[in-house]
Amino acid sequence: MSTTPSILLLCGSLRTGSSNESVLRTVQAVAPARVRTVLYEGLAALPHFDPDDDTDPLPAPVAELRAAIRAAAAVLICTPEYAGTLPGSFKNLLDWTVGGTEICDKPVAWVNAAAAGRGRGAEATLRTVLGYTGADIVEPACVSVPVDRGTVGADGVITDEGVREQLGTVLARLLTPR
Repeated sequence: MSTTPSILLLCGSLRTGSSNESVLRTVQAVAPARVRTVLYEGLAALPHFDPDDDTDPLPAPVAELRAAIRAAAAVLICTPEYAGTLPGSFKNLLDWTVGGTEICDKPVAWVNAAAAGRGRGAEATLRTVLGYTGADIVEPACVSVPVDRGTVGADGVITDEGVREQLGTVLARLLTPR
């Protein structure tokens, strides 16, 4: 069995090249060699949540999501805020985690990439929903790191050294035994 911890990276935006995706791609770039990062790319394929379908066998995209969560040592989220809360597609992803136990007691944190003072509704909703799932919210790793689009390279990775350092600290805090 591998001793390399993996962090599942969940992006709440479906927009290609979003600031949220850039944050997570930068997390991948700054992760130390002892940490494996996995960017979940199945958000658009998840069916609408239906409690009648939350039984075995699960829809394949849901089974894949839950397997990815189960395999991860921790989960890091970066999501935009729409209309004062989470985007519907990302809330749908979280709804699929409520009926499973994969995220229960799992260390979870988020990075708010919005401009200063924005994104608080999404953070509040994350806190509420993750509370229902029993996730272990790692408060010191939940941070705001506003992204200046001018610092995002063609590869989607943030070049600002200060931001990169902050994201490295998030990873360290997320994986610190508690």
